[in-house]
Amino acid sequence: MESLIQNLQNDLKSQATEQNRLAGERFFKENVKLYGLKAAQVQTIAKHYFSSQVKMMSKSEMLALCEQLWQSGFMEETFIACYFTERFVKHFSPEDFVSLEEWVKKYINNWASCDTFCNHTIGDMLMLHPLLIEKVKLWAKSNNRWVRRAAAVSFIVPARKGLFHNHIVDIATMLLTDSDDMVQKGYGWMLKATSQSNQELVFNFVMSNKAKMPRTALRYAIEKMPLELKAKAMAK
Repeated sequence: MESLIQNLQNDLKSQATEQNRLAGERFFKENVKLYGLKAAQVQTIAKHYFSSQVKMMSKSEMLALCEQLWQSGFMEETFIACYFTERFVKHFSPEDFVSLEEWVKKYINNWASCDTFCNHTIGDMLMLHPLLIEKVKLWAKSNNRWVRRAAAVSFIVPARKGLFHNHIVDIATMLLTDSDDMVQKGYGWMLKATSQSNQELVFNFVMSNKAKMPRTALRYAIEKMPLELKAKAMAK
């Protein structure tokens, strides 16, 4: 495994440029560690290592590999770990969620890692194992802004499929007056995704709560709605 990680890191370094690194940093307010590759380049490297080595690993070996990739702190290695877990997710049991949850709480420190991991790996886990939903809902009470955002964005893919609407309303209610803009955008995005399968539910939620709902979250939530509904939601 050490040689695999070393080879993977060497590939990332060999394709990195200072121009890409500086361009990537502009998307973040917080400090992030970047080699400096474009997303398509990272995807190509992830696909290569998955098809040539990782897909033949045992689940425990793959989780250990991803743990090391998360530990590095480099965004590109995080994305590769997310690629691997997304493709292994059907092999995960609810017991494996302990490791996934630990990564959310321990390593996620920016919106990109949060969204990439939670949209897909965590969202897929919730659809495969709905009993995990209550664990994710608890994230909305965290002191960590990224864990609170994770509680919302983990439901985006299920929301688009028309799933878990009652739980989504619960999370939006818990996060309703959150003062952090990244959390507001996260739960607003979750509501927007929900509106694609149940517009009435989201519109009624917004209308019932708009007096307290931050405008950032409100705008995200109604983004896909018809103009007349947007006007009603935005009216004071």
